[in-house]
Amino acid sequence: MSGGNTFLGMPAFPQNAAAAVQDSQLRFNLRKATHTIRGKRASVVAELPDWEELRTAGKEIKDHTLRNLERYLLQLEEAVTAAGGHVHWAADAEEANRIVAGLVKATGETTVVKVKSMATQEIGLNEALEDQGISAYETDLAELIVQLGDDWPSHILVPAIHRNRSEIREIFQEKMASFGRAAPEGLTDEPRALAEAARLHLRERFLSTKVAISGANFMIAETGTLVVLESEGNGRMCLTLPETLISVVGIEKLLPTWQDLEVFLQLLPRSSTGERMNPYTSTWTGAVEGQEFHLVLLDNGRTRVLADEVGRQALRCIRCSACLNVCPVYERAGGHAYGSVYPGPIGAILTPQLRGMESELDASLPYASTLCGACFEACPVAIDIPEVLIHLRGKARHPRAERLGMRAAGWVLNSPARLAGAQRLGGRLRRFVPGRLPGPLSAWTDTRDIPDIPAESFRDWWGRTDGGTR
Repeated sequence: MSGGNTFLGMPAFPQNAAAAVQDSQLRFNLRKATHTIRGKRASVVAELPDWEELRTAGKEIKDHTLRNLERYLLQLEEAVTAAGGHVHWAADAEEANRIVAGLVKATGETTVVKVKSMATQEIGLNEALEDQGISAYETDLAELIVQLGDDWPSHILVPAIHRNRSEIREIFQEKMASFGRAAPEGLTDEPRALAEAARLHLRERFLSTKVAISGANFMIAETGTLVVLESEGNGRMCLTLPETLISVVGIEKLLPTWQDLEVFLQLLPRSSTGERMNPYTSTWTGAVEGQEFHLVLLDNGRTRVLADEVGRQALRCIRCSACLNVCPVYERAGGHAYGSVYPGPIGAILTPQLRGMESELDASLPYASTLCGACFEACPVAIDIPEVLIHLRGKARHPRAERLGMRAAGWVLNSPARLAGAQRLGGRLRRFVPGRLPGPLSAWTDTRDIPDIPAESFRDWWGRTDGGTR
């Protein structure tokens, strides 16, 4: 079943990626989907002559908010409470799950509908609710496919991106009945037919469930307003029909004012789905129209990330997934290889900071990149992902042999005389260099050629020819 906890204990990224690249169907599905989204994004971004100015504005708004996060969070709490809502603070996943389970139990209900919440996947809320006898049903179409397929999400925007239409039809036919309304007889793999099957299935669920759990794309501090952007309308049904609404939102999703939201309503749709504006934008402030509203503000490692001067820029992320769609590593390895609800380049820097780098998987994520920089160019809030990757690589634990090797290299490179001596020695011994290194070092030469060592170093050539003039 999908969920944050199910990822824990996975092998490191290299082992996951090595298995994934053998799946030709997966690579075909990913390539087709990411290239389609990438093309649409490039087209609509090119329409805006001030795109770079918008990008800079988004970065500066986020940086200002993060520098003053405590003040704006308190302002948000005051505004939500004044509007009739209830605010809860959760330091970690366990506390957030306990709060949400308690709120659902207080209603006397045993089922909830969910929409638009990566934060609840991050904390493994579905599994925690299940332990308390509460069934959670996903209503976002892609999340529904993942849940019915007992699968894991593999993309931030399109969690079922690794599935094609035939696979989705088989999932609907086999699993829908056990979750509620069954798939229609003779269901085809046409997109319209699949969407209609999901619509009928979900409508029955919306009309019979009294508690909803959501996330939010943004929170406005000055009014206490939450904002959800989505494409299907399922989110609006989920947010308005149930009698109790519980929103679980990371504390970094804050914006100071409504005016700031204007910038992100331009940046997010273009960067995520390649659209000029979002089909459905829902906003709500406190408890409205007789509905009880609870807001759970989730830390779960975010303040630790905020304390890192380099790594904190990951908290600017608006979950658009533009970095995934341009990443050559993600396109070939897929989202499951990252072992987290946050895959791709942003996951490679966000997950190790949120969870720590103690596990083999989390320590390997900063290396899940070619450092080509495409993710930085695509990011609408200018997160310098390569910079953070290198920063985290410096923090990762390295094998003793590697540490000794790097120490020796530093000793040589820190002295021009030692470097010149090493270069001359290498030139004289170059005919003894093997084509494949022995032992653990063979992992490097199995996929790379050892470059030929020239007979004369550039330094010696420069001195002998007086800079090429003789």
